[in-house]
Amino acid sequence: MKIMTIMKRREFLATAGTSAAAAATVGLAGCPVDSEITQPPSGSQPDSLATRIASDDVTAASARPEVKLYAGTQRSPTSERMLQFIKRHGVDHVCGYPPSPPYPQRGYWTVEELEKTREACEAQDITLDMVALPFLSSSHIDREKRGAIMLGKSPERDRDIDDIHKMTENCAKAGIPAWKYNMSLLGVLRTERTAGRGGSSYSTWKLKLAEADPELTRAGRVTEDMALERMQYFVEKVMPVCDEHKIRAACHLHDPGTPPGGFQGIDRLLGNFEGIKKFIALSDSPNHGLNLCLGSMMENLENPNEEIHEVIRYFGNKQRIFNIHFRNMIGNRGDFQEVYLDNGDIDMLQVMRTLVEVGYPYMVMPDHVPRHSDDPGGLQAFAHSYGYIEALISAVKTSG
Repeated sequence: MKIMTIMKRREFLATAGTSAAAAATVGLAGCPVDSEITQPPSGSQPDSLATRIASDDVTAASARPEVKLYAGTQRSPTSERMLQFIKRHGVDHVCGYPPSPPYPQRGYWTVEELEKTREACEAQDITLDMVALPFLSSSHIDREKRGAIMLGKSPERDRDIDDIHKMTENCAKAGIPAWKYNMSLLGVLRTERTAGRGGSSYSTWKLKLAEADPELTRAGRVTEDMALERMQYFVEKVMPVCDEHKIRAACHLHDPGTPPGGFQGIDRLLGNFEGIKKFIALSDSPNHGLNLCLGSMMENLENPNEEIHEVIRYFGNKQRIFNIHFRNMIGNRGDFQEVYLDNGDIDMLQVMRTLVEVGYPYMVMPDHVPRHSDDPGGLQAFAHSYGYIEALISAVKTSG
């Protein structure tokens, strides 16, 4: 094994230093060294092996990409108790959830409501990096009270977009640089949970066991082209206001994708790599981007451990990733379990390295943690995830 055959660098430096000192008095054959032959030219310094290794270390460190990303979370409510919990576990950045506005009558938060949430975070020395919109969540369209945008229904969708304009303006006034949202009709699709380690249970999707009930939602049949047209209407209306106020809008992916022909009559545009590319291409605005849920993306790939890096590089090099959901999984498209960060199929250290490689500069946050009856609210599971993410960040900072 590599760890047994290669010396640790510190031990090697010590050995190299000792060997260099011995070589100053004794030749390789055990004879005294001729000082006239071994003395360096006047004004030069000996280039010992230890010096060269130290120099290599400096060169390697300077060649590493700068680590800009940091641990974050989106736990709600954004209360003093929850903020203190995440602060105790080393998390200094959050996506916040102000108290719900009168809904569905009002689909935005006031400046005062946003400021109170930001001030609550700052009281615990935490930065409020973004907020989630009061609507356009990951709910199913048959339960959604404000679904006009994804139903393509006017004039109701224009009313909803006007509320999002107000949200954007108010975020700018309150000093909150981003908001996140979903463009979903089916919400999060899952089958029955499955057994996990230590008596926990894992969120699971097995397409072969899934039943479309009802067969169609109130949206009826929705193809990718129809979904893209509705998303284009939204993006073209919303992004000019985001640009005016310099507010980033981060769209979550579909979780999971659907098979050819759809599920409950719906094809999920944001459930596959090519569809997400089309969505990002709807606007050249630097504020039009993704809440790149790595779990959702990996769950839409056939070979997630290999293919996820191409996805990160594609959107990361375009600087269109505004938030990261950091999940591990077992399985692939159509058949997967969401597991603890340290026991899935995905090399999460390599994922973190790729995020650093593309210069991703925002939060890396856990979500969809396993459940256990002894862990109401998932506090233990989230604490485990925070520590694991922070350890990976430390690893890429020190060793690349």
